Amino acid sequence: MSGSPIAPLDLIAFDSLLDEEERAIRDVVRSYVDARIKPNVAEWFETGRLPARELAREMGELGLLGMHLEGYGCAGTSAVAYGLACTELEAGDSGIRSLVSVQGSLAMFAIHRFGSEEHREEWLPRMATGEAIGCFGLTEADFGSNPSGMRTIAKQDGSDWILNGSKMWITNGNVADVAVVWAQTDDGIRGFVVPTDTPGFTANEIHRKMSLRASVTSELVFDGVRLPESAMLPGVRGLKGPLSCLSEARFGIVFGTMGAARDCLETAIAYSIDRDQFDRPIAAYQLTQRKLADMALELDKGMLLALHLGRLKDQGRITPEQISLGKLNNAREALDIARECRGILGGNGITLEYPVIRHMNNLESVFTYEGTNEMHTLVVGQALTGIPAYRG
Repeated sequence: MSGSPIAPLDLIAFDSLLDEEERAIRDVVRSYVDARIKPNVAEWFETGRLPARELAREMGELGLLGMHLEGYGCAGTSAVAYGLACTELEAGDSGIRSLVSVQGSLAMFAIHRFGSEEHREEWLPRMATGEAIGCFGLTEADFGSNPSGMRTIAKQDGSDWILNGSKMWITNGNVADVAVVWAQTDDGIRGFVVPTDTPGFTANEIHRKMSLRASVTSELVFDGVRLPESAMLPGVRGLKGPLSCLSEARFGIVFGTMGAARDCLETAIAYSIDRDQFDRPIAAYQLTQRKLADMALELDKGMLLALHLGRLKDQGRITPEQISLGKLNNAREALDIARECRGILGGNGITLEYPVIRHMNNLESVFTYEGTNEMHTLVVGQALTGIPAYRG
């Protein structure tokens, strides 16, 4: 006796956990991704070229940029709605979700939370529509997991600031109109709003990537960049500023990674049903069904974890350790799912005719950025023991 296959998330009746508005937002983003991203992203990935400005304007029209922020042209949605949007965007490609995440949860969030009213009025409405694109300069070539060691410095010169240094692995860098840059000052680490047409600012695109190829990744160089006193973000001093922005971005990753995993699993299920070996579909073999069942289990658990964290965030109760737990689990499980699905597709799993190898390669980066797997493991370990093992 056989029945009709069901979608992996239907095993836990996931839609029953969402309200009508959350489902509606999810469905709008899914329709956009199905129509605009999925038919084109393999070519963008293969050529390493992304129409970032065009996509930013389209996603701005949909209200996706800074969608969880209030005012200044932002949609003001719930955290859960934003997370579901990230799931759908990353089902298209991690690079597309990264564009939205860096724009809204890093650059726009920093300006919204820590900027002056002049900063907000100047940049946020244009960033919400996609007219202006932002990037976030924290990571340096020698300082990823330890941003407190950054070498980028800002020195006062009269009422101005002079910025020198560099940042590495910066999403949107070469298409950005504004960069939020963190630098050492005599008053500790401070953030600066830097228009990218300021003399001395250079963005160098990073090529020859094997991951996130449908994404703009750059090195930022600051050579005597002169900024007015008003460029400094007045609302925060020290690492708590950039780290709070990273928590916002990591929250989106908790949801987003499950979108990539879901797309891989749905592809593998459909392929296994259609692909015959030894006169029967490979889906009919017990080994294949065990793989599919295990992956569905991890996907469903990951989505339940993401949704729970989203509800906590909407209640104002979420902690950085909880976000680390979500990023640790979901990035790890998504990558494992992508690798297993690649195997189910066999030789076809390594071609861009199917999305799996693209997701797999992208997730290698997601596994690392916004806090490595090791660092999130140690954050959770510290929460459990009270001992910060990463400090030696």
